[in-house]
Amino acid sequence: MFKPLPAFIGLRYAGAQRSEENSAGLVSFISGLSMIGLILGVALMIVVMSVMNGFDRELRERILGIMPHATLYNASPDINWTQVREHVAAAPGITAAAEVWQVNGLARNGLEVTPLLVQGVNPQTIVNVSTIGEFLQPDSFAALTSDPAEPGIILGKGIADKLEIAVGEQLSVIVPQNGTSETAGRTSAQLAGFRVVDIFHSGTALDHSLALVDWAQAKSLAGGAGGAGVQMRMQDMLGSFSVFRQVMGQMPEQGYYGSDWTGTHGNLYQAIQMSRNLVSLLVFLIIAIAAFNVVSTLVMVVIDKHGDIAILRTMGASTREILLTFVSQGALVGLIGVLVGGVLGVIGSLLVTDAVSGLESLFGIQFLKSDVYPVDYLPSELQWGDVALVVGAGFLLSLIATLYPALQASRVQPAAALRQDF
Repeated sequence: MFKPLPAFIGLRYAGAQRSEENSAGLVSFISGLSMIGLILGVALMIVVMSVMNGFDRELRERILGIMPHATLYNASPDINWTQVREHVAAAPGITAAAEVWQVNGLARNGLEVTPLLVQGVNPQTIVNVSTIGEFLQPDSFAALTSDPAEPGIILGKGIADKLEIAVGEQLSVIVPQNGTSETAGRTSAQLAGFRVVDIFHSGTALDHSLALVDWAQAKSLAGGAGGAGVQMRMQDMLGSFSVFRQVMGQMPEQGYYGSDWTGTHGNLYQAIQMSRNLVSLLVFLIIAIAAFNVVSTLVMVVIDKHGDIAILRTMGASTREILLTFVSQGALVGLIGVLVGGVLGVIGSLLVTDAVSGLESLFGIQFLKSDVYPVDYLPSELQWGDVALVVGAGFLLSLIATLYPALQASRVQPAAALRQDF
């Protein structure tokens, strides 16, 4: 079977290193270390990129699935929010809209107190702009108004844990009120009692801040002033700001204001992207260092094979063939390293979420907490484009690393090399 001479000799050199002794054994050891470094670097980079892809996915699909892409407010008490919601839902780029009444307050259960954001929702429309229903029981929204004398409230798991409260128990919600003419600017408070009808666990920071009540209850807590608005879900999340500005410009009344998700979660999105870029750069440098370890391996091979190179030259091997011989040897080390590293990286990306979860269960600790991090578990999303990019970049770096020792080998003078050997 026909085999190109440079590739044939280069592969023979690579395969024969482990069967030889003395200097060749050292070359084999260094070659193994460089290959292991390349394997670990490629595998680690694939896993890191998958984890960063997972955080990006959770921000887009989970956090921004529960929270709206944008919210429009107006402080006027005469706004018909049903008409506003219908007008906004018909705007270009908007897929759904829902009225909401937001109130900042304090929840109290016994001696435990915690701040929370109370959202008054319309159960018929909130499910169109939020995926919160996926984390609730089927009858939870209906339970908010099932007993007019005892209104219901839905809490995030983080809030429930802080208050040490369970479904069916009572809690109080306190909302500060602006001063009136009778109170002469003094601050008063609105106090209301609620029964916990459900506790949602989304695995995000919203578990520690969000509570849901009926629209009318939120309006009563707010004293009928401020906090009312319309939440929007858009076709293009990344283009939400321009769509939101267009919607505001098309509103028939004045006094509307609000923000899109880039104002509320934009810093988190940028932090994820920056972390991805920085960590990817660091791991890429690890791959580069491992790939350029091939240089030391091939330099030692060139020194050890001076006599062989001289004999090949005297037998008619060209400079190009000598150069390709050592490029082939280095390419084999790089190819094996990136392929094995790619396979391990893919396996690691698929298993890292379950592995971390298993460690948390085994040791009884939680590495990620949703009151500090965006989510309370380690997400991962494998993208084959990333795998191809990392494997290709690693192999390319390995090839580049072979050029210097290969050029040195091609410049070996046969007479000088034979004189040294004999």
